[in-house]
Amino acid sequence: MLNKKLVQTMTLILLVIALIGTGAVVYITKYSGQNSKGPTIDDVLKYSVDVSEITTNLASDNYAKMAFKIQTDSKKAKDELTKRDFQVRNIIIEELSEKKAKDLQGKAGKLQLQDALKTKINKVMQDGKVVQVYITESLLQ
Repeated sequence: MLNKKLVQTMTLILLVIALIGTGAVVYITKYSGQNSKGPTIDDVLKYSVDVSEITTNLASDNYAKMAFKIQTDSKKAKDELTKRDFQVRNIIIEELSEKKAKDLQGKAGKLQLQDALKTKINKVMQDGKVVQVYITESLLQ
């Protein structure tokens, strides 16, 4: 009689574990697949702020003309970034003034600038964060 109860209890425990595991697999499969594609282009545009052309001297005897699109993670972040336009422009000018023309040439230089701007702008953000900085215009002279 003890063995029969023990077998029934173990069977019940295994059945519960199997049901929980199946539920977890279904949940993970259903909800993790939505975010793997990333945001749609409409979402990117909805939460992005354009920074108009900035012309500034570089650390070398050159100058740069650049414009940016900055993608945020929410409407609140976009609104905050719009209000912080003067700070964003200041951050960009400061960052560019430390660069030499050779630092901005090529893909690697531009990616480094984008990452540096993202990090520095996120330091001043309070209601969200910058997801990506895109260079929309670039001219080095």
